[in-house]
Amino acid sequence: MALKFAADAMLGKLARWLRLLGYDVFYSPSADDDSLIRVAKQEGRILLTRDTKLLRRRDLPPFLLILSDDWQEQILQTAIRFNLDLDGQRMTRCVECNELLEPVSKDEVRYEVPRHVFRTQEHFSRCPKCRKVFWAGSHCERANGVIERIKIRIAELRSKTVSRN
Repeated sequence: MALKFAADAMLGKLARWLRLLGYDVFYSPSADDDSLIRVAKQEGRILLTRDTKLLRRRDLPPFLLILSDDWQEQILQTAIRFNLDLDGQRMTRCVECNELLEPVSKDEVRYEVPRHVFRTQEHFSRCPKCRKVFWAGSHCERANGVIERIKIRIAELRSKTVSRN
């Protein structure tokens, strides 16, 4: 079964990055604690939270307390804890509304993307919910760079753990 998450209001950037990695993440900055817990339980999601008060409740689904304010550290902690695949499903989900992206032809988006993008890109996807169009531009290169650096840190941390044992 694929991992699914529910992120609290303090974890918007983590939610976007997990979506970028292809993970199904419920995130609504306006969701109260009761709604967040209900969604996590009903949909079999792991709760990601920075809220230590929330953890005092007895009715929690499986959860991870995110320790850092730094979004890259948050990704690192989550990736290590759940052994996330950081390569397999990159850029298959809308970072805004969490829907799976659908491939669309270049001609379909001709008038929805900047001219330069239309001239230089061949592959496009669209979110079926918000209708946002996605393509592999320079933002993807930067995101891939961040992910590769996180993968290196994970490997370093794992090798330190192995060498201690």
